[in-house]
Parts: sequence; structure tokens; C-alpha cells
Amino acid sequence: MVRTRQPNAALDDQRIPVRAKLAAAWTSVMFLYAYVDIIAFFKPGVVDDILVGVVWEFDVSQTLLTVFVALMAIPILMVVLSMTLPARANRVTNLVVASVQIPYATFNVVGESWTYFYGLGVALEVIVLALILRYAWTWPRTAPSAVTATSPDRDPVRAQ
Repeated sequence: MVRTRQPNAALDDQRIPVRAKLAAAWTSVMFLYAYVDIIAFFKPGVVDDILVGVVWEFDVSQTLLTVFVALMAIPILMVVLSMTLPARANRVTNLVVASVQIPYATFNVVGESWTYFYGLGVALEVIVLALILRYAWTWPRTAPSAVTATSPDRDPVRAQ
């Protein structure tokens, strides 16, 4: 059977769970964070400095690289935590971590001569972090009496 397209038919716009929105947003932050760093290798002098053991003003050391891994692990772990933590802990964790990540992201543009490149990267990260804050802050609540009731798609019934 061939279906014909109905121009006035509404698209099925299913509700996306908050957990999925948060995980997708943290994935975006992670990719922005990583790709800005990767693309920065094309900036003249960056690779030469790395080859002689200097990143920005810091000597390359095990400590420096461990700090880099720890900082990169934050958005990576937030993808998992956003999908697995209980709702209340999830909301609080996302609010706290995203709030801390915003000043950290903006720090990366301070003192940079390539303000368009780093500025765009930071602006995009901050926009996605702001979305994370919004998703977490506006997390839907359920009515105490409706917690056990479920709709046909197994979501808790939301209070009006």
C-alpha cells in the first residue's frame, strides 16, 4: 500500500524525556569542547609548541595531561549520569555541573588573540550549557497522587 503525503497533516511530535535532552546536550558540549581543541591544532605554532613540550604557558607533564583528562571527563560522565541518576539527584547534579562549566568555558577565551574562533566555540558551549540549565530547572514534576498512574506510553501522568 502506497501512502500519499497529506500537506496539512500534523507531524507526530512526541515528547522527548528530560533525561534524553540532557544526555544529548552534554554530548553536544563534549563534542564542542573536543573539536575546538582539535581544530586549534591548525593554529600556527600550536603543534610546534606541543612538540617542544609546551601547551599554552604550561610545560607538558603527566599532571597537566591528567588535569586535561579530568576536565574532559566531566561532560562525558554527565552523559551517563543524565541517563542513570534518579530524577532529583539528576536535576541537582545538572544544575551544579552546568553552572560550574559556564565560567570554565568562558575562561578559555580570555587572553586569546583568535577571538572569533574561540569566541564562537565558547558561545556555542555556553548556549548548550544554558539549555542544560533550562532543562534541569524546568524538569516536570508529578502530582503526589498521580505518581503511580501511567499513561499508555508508560510515562507518569503529569499534574496540571
